[in-house]
Amino acid sequence: MQTYGYAAYSKDTPLAPFKFERRALRPNDVAMEILYCGVCHSDLHTTRNDWGKSYYPIVPGHEIVGRVTRVGAEVTRYKAGDHVAVGCLVDSCMECDLCQRGEEQLCRKGCTGTYGGHDRITREPTQGGYSKHLVVREEFCLRVPEGLDLARAAPLLCAGITTWSPLRTWQVGPGSRVAVIGLGGLGHMAVKLAVGLGADVTVLSRSRDKEADALALGAHRLLASSDTESMRKASSSFDLIIDTVPVQHSLKPYLPLLDVDGTLVLVGQIGPLDELSTVPLLFGRRRIAGSPIGGIRETQELLDFCAAKNILPDCEMIRMDEINHAFERMEKADVRYRFVIDMASLSSVA
Repeated sequence: MQTYGYAAYSKDTPLAPFKFERRALRPNDVAMEILYCGVCHSDLHTTRNDWGKSYYPIVPGHEIVGRVTRVGAEVTRYKAGDHVAVGCLVDSCMECDLCQRGEEQLCRKGCTGTYGGHDRITREPTQGGYSKHLVVREEFCLRVPEGLDLARAAPLLCAGITTWSPLRTWQVGPGSRVAVIGLGGLGHMAVKLAVGLGADVTVLSRSRDKEADALALGAHRLLASSDTESMRKASSSFDLIIDTVPVQHSLKPYLPLLDVDGTLVLVGQIGPLDELSTVPLLFGRRRIAGSPIGGIRETQELLDFCAAKNILPDCEMIRMDEINHAFERMEKADVRYRFVIDMASLSSVA
């Protein structure tokens, strides 16, 4: 199937129109027209080869909402016309213990990324959602619940599940005390989801500048990390801290805020952290953990939860030909809180 989209042709050039072939439909495949695609920091990192694994040309995009156009002969879950979604994964071995328990993102043999990966059968490079069409294995296609706003749902497929998964892993619910570091694409979803689960939620920020925004998102308060006395009084007051900061930073100010057996989970930064002391870990029986996205079952649970609770990301809609400017703004944190591309705009610029 010939399709078109926007691709990075090198790490130093802006994204530009790109025509390419999607694979022929296999018996267990779903073909879709992409309606909306979210813009993630991972898209920017990949196009610039910040992680050293990019190939070119590469089409980013792994927050995808679309409409089914065709299905393979063995597909039973979907039919033409259904609204569906695809996140960061399009395949895994489906046989290992982790895949069997719905943790495809941790597949022992390695999962296949929506872009930046290689097809498990043909080994051709995978290309993402900044495009008009997608072909995906049925098991990695998600149902968009009735009533969920298609135009705003796309960021749930990465920003949403990245913060939902640790909330579920650490069993957050009524009575839980949760803090969120950072109030960007990931952070604002962490706040909304934690509040939706019934937790008491605090936003941790360097200053009080974002206090009004934090409260508007549903947080119960904002704690400024630059306020030494307030930080001291907040010692041992959280069960879970979700750290969404996407750059190298120090954990030192935050670890004393955890209660005994509390966990600080990293979901933003990929790479080195500043040096830290083990003292607050040892003497408070505190933990530092990491969490990637969730599996397919957990992502479907998230979509259903958001539909039931009417929880959606705050989005700014853009045209496909505005993507390079959006990347520039995203680097400056000049978005509240997630860009979404209206893929109807693609046909007019391809």
